[in-house]
Amino acid sequence: MKYLHIFVLLLFGCGVCAQTDSVYLLKPTRVFDGETMHTGWVVLVKGNTIQAAGAMQFKLPAGTRVIELPGTTLLPGFIEGHSHLFLHPYNEASWNDQVLKESRSERTVRAVTHARATLMAGFTTVRDLGTEGAAYDDVGLKQSIGKEITPGPRMIIATKGIVAKGSYGPNYGNPDLDLPQGAAEVGNVQEMAAEVRNQVSRGADVVKLYADYRWGAGGAPAATFTLEEIAMAVSIAKSGGRQTAAHASTKEGIRRAVSGGVSTIEHGDFGDEEIFRLMKEKGVALCPTLAASDATQQYNGWKKGTEPDPERIVEKKKSFQAALRSGVTICMGGDAGVFSHGTNAREMELMVQYGMKPLDVLKSATSVNASVFGIGDQVGRVQNGMLADLVAVQGDPSLDITRTRNVIFVMKDGVIYLKK
Repeated sequence: MKYLHIFVLLLFGCGVCAQTDSVYLLKPTRVFDGETMHTGWVVLVKGNTIQAAGAMQFKLPAGTRVIELPGTTLLPGFIEGHSHLFLHPYNEASWNDQVLKESRSERTVRAVTHARATLMAGFTTVRDLGTEGAAYDDVGLKQSIGKEITPGPRMIIATKGIVAKGSYGPNYGNPDLDLPQGAAEVGNVQEMAAEVRNQVSRGADVVKLYADYRWGAGGAPAATFTLEEIAMAVSIAKSGGRQTAAHASTKEGIRRAVSGGVSTIEHGDFGDEEIFRLMKEKGVALCPTLAASDATQQYNGWKKGTEPDPERIVEKKKSFQAALRSGVTICMGGDAGVFSHGTNAREMELMVQYGMKPLDVLKSATSVNASVFGIGDQVGRVQNGMLADLVAVQGDPSLDITRTRNVIFVMKDGVIYLKK
């Protein structure tokens, strides 16, 4: 409730514009610039841009408002690398029920709430990888946030996502049912080309492919698209300046996606050091989504902390540690939507629990994600000329990653959305 007055200003269309010419001097205890932790730094923000960052060796412009942030770490706004704002936790409603039983208007209202919660948790940018049955409604949400109709993070959107015909869901195993699908279906190279162009024309910033899925014998995960189909999608997306992200958990699905030229692999559950080294060689990053596996296992009955890790978690830890050893670039993305939006920091905590150093996790959530997603010249670092997307947390998250949950200050595009 401490930021209720800010919501009121936003909802009634006033207050935001008054801040666009404001000048702020932010004075935290320490600053993480996206690469390194610094003490004795301050950050000067004018309008929507960082004007200076470092020791206080510059003259303050007239009218500068000083914001004291004692005991805090100031960081670039966190970047959620894998989100689904149009989904909510599967222990509230199954994926099938969300796709089939919830109206698109309900799902959009939920998405607005999810976007606000994400921003208030310090995530000023999200890569939202598919509406999962909500058509192109992410385009309208992104536009509404951009027009300041509702508060939310910057959005990199994938619209529908693309699946191989017959491989996705909902699917109840009844051949007489012709159900709405959670993504766009294609059946060959020509259809792939047409669908990529269609999604780009509708507003997709990134193309999302499902390079494998649970369509093998007995429901086993298996590769879906051919190398030629993936390469076609990548070629068309790249010609329009867009990246391609691939859902892939099997080694063969990952191999085809990497060989086809995708930018990122999402999940990588059954990857090993060999396949991750291939990704490193090809410059393909991994978005491991540890929090999604952790959440779904708990929904399935795992009593975390009192029961041994289920096989699924053991495999996930094993693959993540193999990725660390390989040196592949690792993004921070939890598959938010499988679990509650606004608790995105769960992914950072699990990355540390599974073996990554806290400072490296902070890099993944800021400068690494920004560079991998092609927005490193705008956000992800605290330096002169960057957009003023900034977050402050109590304490030092490079020593205790759980501090990333203790957000007390959020600024996006030079506008303060939260100050406790």
